[in-house]
Parts: sequence; C-alpha cells; structure tokens
Amino acid sequence: MGTERRHYIRPEALNLLDYLVVDDQGRQGEYSMGRTLNVSKGGILMETHIPLPPGQQVMITLGLHDDLIDVMGKIIYSTYDAGRHQNGIEFFHVADNDQDILNRYIKEFHKNFAEPASS
Repeated sequence: MGTERRHYIRPEALNLLDYLVVDDQGRQGEYSMGRTLNVSKGGILMETHIPLPPGQQVMITLGLHDDLIDVMGKIIYSTYDAGRHQNGIEFFHVADNDQDILNRYIKEFHKNFAEPASS
C-alpha cells in the first residue's frame, strides 16, 4: 500500500452535485452533474460521466442533507473504473458559511458512522 497523502479523513458519502469547469482566465466551460463518493474538509472524490483533466478548476454546488454549498476546487487526479470517472478534488476556496455547513455535515457523519449498530 502507498503512503496516505490526505490531510483529512474522507468518509464514504453519496451526495448529488453539479459542477462547472472554469479555465485559468475564469471562463466557464463544461457544466454537468455528478456525485460524491467521499467528502472531507479538504476535498471530495467526485464521480462523473466525462473525464476531467488533472489541474482543471471546477466550481461545485454540493447537496449536503437540506443544504447546498458552493466550493471551488482543483482536480488532483482522475481515474476510470466501470464506466465512470473518479476525480480527486482538492478545495481551494470555501466561503465561511459553507465551511461551517461542511464541518457540521462531516462531524455528524463521523458520529453516525462511529456508533455501533444496535441489535
């Protein structure tokens, strides 16, 4: 196994999202939908139908329970498996209010994930 490079634990979580590809000059490109496979304070693993090249910037609207948050991220890596593209996204901008929502979601997820199932 390789060395873990993540700064934050990324619990598995399936959430719908939409994303907009943004180039270096801020021009809008491809707009589409996807879903998260896992999420952390620092980024997400996003599943898409189309490939997204590493280094590309994306503006993501992420649904977390009843809240929508907007984040800016950069594609760190992209893989292809079973007809879907998996893109590792590192956040580089999250508004303070959206960061609070993200933090609460992750805290709640960890709490529910860590609790043992009752018999």
